[in-house]
Amino acid sequence: MVSDEELRKKAKEKVKEKIGFYIHFLIYILVNAFLYAQWFWITEGEGFPWVIPMTVGWGIGVLAHFIGVFIINPHSEKLEEKEYQKLKKKN
Repeated sequence: MVSDEELRKKAKEKVKEKIGFYIHFLIYILVNAFLYAQWFWITEGEGFPWVIPMTVGWGIGVLAHFIGVFIINPHSEKLEEKEYQKLKKKN
């Protein structure tokens, strides 16, 4: 049986990971908004928006962060529990 202290520690780690993603995403939005505004004011919206490659590249990183925190992490706990049960049966 998992102790209350262990559950609190796990919950704290999960919250920390989620907050880390939210901060990453917020910075992504703010910096990109600033860069697009800068591009628009400097070039008056003409020419190739040089910001797009940075937005896409960094966006891939933000997407990977999202997948790691909200998709893979919950599944990893199930896999961890499954492995634990296998090891427990062997011993």
